[in-house]
Amino acid sequence: MENPEQLKDALLADVAAAGDLDSLEQLRVSALGRKGRITDLMKGLGALDPDERRATGQALNQVKEAVQSAIDARKADLEDAALDARLVDEAVDVTLPVDIGGQGRLHPISQTLDEVIAIFGEMGFSVAEGPDIEDDFHNFEALNIPPEHPARQMHDTFYLPEKSDASRMVLRTHTSPVQIRTMENEEPPIRIIAPGRTYRCDSDLTHTPMFHQVEGLVVDKTSHMGHLKGCLIEFCRAYFEVGDVPVRFRPSYFPFTEPSAEVDIGCSRDRDSIKIGAGDDWLEILGCGMVHPNVLRAGGIDPDEYQGFAFGMGLERIAMLKYGIPDLRTFFEADLRWLRHYGFVPMEVPTMLRGLTT
Repeated sequence: MENPEQLKDALLADVAAAGDLDSLEQLRVSALGRKGRITDLMKGLGALDPDERRATGQALNQVKEAVQSAIDARKADLEDAALDARLVDEAVDVTLPVDIGGQGRLHPISQTLDEVIAIFGEMGFSVAEGPDIEDDFHNFEALNIPPEHPARQMHDTFYLPEKSDASRMVLRTHTSPVQIRTMENEEPPIRIIAPGRTYRCDSDLTHTPMFHQVEGLVVDKTSHMGHLKGCLIEFCRAYFEVGDVPVRFRPSYFPFTEPSAEVDIGCSRDRDSIKIGAGDDWLEILGCGMVHPNVLRAGGIDPDEYQGFAFGMGLERIAMLKYGIPDLRTFFEADLRWLRHYGFVPMEVPTMLRGLTT
């Protein structure tokens, strides 16, 4: 049997001479692996007499521990050396001029919001905002949706934990609560749009748990359905930059407006693409109607003296239609490649008179 001390000295010398991690690993396997030199010697202990077996076994265990310790220490040294070499090779001269990597891009939602605000701004609308976390009154009851109303089933609502009085706050399911808060705090005439985030428990190709809406509200003594139609027709033509885009109003139902209507625009379809404008098909883009008297009362306004109209649309939806974005979920994936493709160089926002400038 090979002398344990001589074996230890030879193996320790080989470990010290290992120049890289690969050669060190090969040495570990040849010494300590299942077919390694030390392992083979330990397998031969059974052929020795008891006293010699005990002494040789102890000596081989000491050799094994010494070699393993030497390998671990050498591995740490080699890893440190490799890291130092990498730091030298990959060093960056921070005094060199910075490559800014091209101009940034506006997110399509930011661009669309700017466009919508600009168009309605020229019609005399101001921007109103409200909290994302709402109470039941402003999100439902004031909008003519009492607890037993079937319209509540239309909203997949995120409810917050119950409070001590058994009430529960919600993540607003629409920006309509902003209309109520505006009526509570302002005297008519009122002409506002309310853009912002909204939340519903839904997720697929055309739905996300968080999305953006913009709603409009006009309250005065003379506005009627004709004014509503004219306002929305002009918006559709300005936003989609099609001066003669067909627009139609279909009777519908919303608990907060009466009468209510869905707004469709004309289009043509070619396989998976949609072209806005004259065509043989229609595409629904928003809902609208005359403000329900119960909603006016909830906002502190006398419906016998005032009337008005309201409308609402999803910003992602109209952005997808205008800019050919196929999947709603990509708006929120923070993919810079997607943003470079669909994003916008900061530029002048569109107006009803100029259209989209470049």
